[in-house]
Amino acid sequence: MKIVSTNIGERTTVIWRKKEVQTGIFKKPINQPIFLGKTDVKSDNVIDRKHHGGVYKACYLFSAHHYPYWKEKYPNLDWDYGMFGENLTVASFDETQLYIGNIYKVGSALVQISEPRQPCFKLGIRFNNAAVIKEFLEYPSPGTYIKVLQEGTVKVGDEFVLQQEHPAKFTVQEYYELATNQTTEPSVIKKALVCDAVKPEKQEKYSQLLN
Repeated sequence: MKIVSTNIGERTTVIWRKKEVQTGIFKKPINQPIFLGKTDVKSDNVIDRKHHGGVYKACYLFSAHHYPYWKEKYPNLDWDYGMFGENLTVASFDETQLYIGNIYKVGSALVQISEPRQPCFKLGIRFNNAAVIKEFLEYPSPGTYIKVLQEGTVKVGDEFVLQQEHPAKFTVQEYYELATNQTTEPSVIKKALVCDAVKPEKQEKYSQLLN
């Protein structure tokens, strides 16, 4: 896993369904390092802090590997990294192999894989098409948020060096399928319940599925 782009978003005001909306999803690559703070990325604009930013969503990672698929679906967009609102575009990143709770050293920061991204209506704003939300939900590779255990600076070319693999072996993809109601498989739910990197309130919700 290597960083291929660092992306920062400006506060942008758009008209969406006849209403004025502010968003930070319009992220663009910058040719300089970025600082990962405990609740967000320095100089990035997080507008809706109820659903974005915070300890479990301090920074969003998306795989460069998935860009060709989406470019083919939306060829008329002005493409560049940061299109999905990610702060870090990462190469060699596979949600089926990446475990929730894994701890990595990257740059001078120490981070933990925390939870998959679930799209909101602002992704539709970014793509100028609300249909992309359903398409993204059905696509098995959502990217992941990270929790910042030790603040630090990262840059293009930095690699994620595994420090500790979580024993629950609960993948980002499995979490995504559980969070978006695409599975209620007991074995997946049990992984979520034994993974201490999952939010306690989420664990409580998933435990009810076993009753």
